[in-house]
Amino acid sequence: MSNYNVPVVQIITNGSCHLEANLIKDALENFELNGTNLLIIENVGNLVCPAGYDLGEDLKVVIISVTEGDDKPLKYPKMFINSKVLVINKIDLLPFVNCSIETLKANALKVNPGLKIFETSCTKGEGIAEWCGWLEDNIIK
Repeated sequence: MSNYNVPVVQIITNGSCHLEANLIKDALENFELNGTNLLIIENVGNLVCPAGYDLGEDLKVVIISVTEGDDKPLKYPKMFINSKVLVINKIDLLPFVNCSIETLKANALKVNPGLKIFETSCTKGEGIAEWCGWLEDNIIK
């Protein structure tokens, strides 16, 4: 359990750079899924390995921070092509990094014109209400 009463299970990939569906299946044995409206599978790592694996999810969300630069959608297009949503985080750091939010969004939309994009700052709370509202309206039923 987390501090917010949200059940959490850590999945060990045993050296692999990504999660696979069988690991998710095994982890689900630790959850009571009746009444669960939203299950988030966080596939931490690079933008290459997780892009091509189907974990049984309803949709992929790619989260990047402005500290990574505005060229990531062009360097790692498969992750952006396979995602329905892009969350751009750490927008409060834009004045301090070499990243143009306009270029980042344009590059992402060039790769996947259907992406829904949210700009957020978790430390400042910017864009979080919009992102959570979209989740409630479109995912949580």
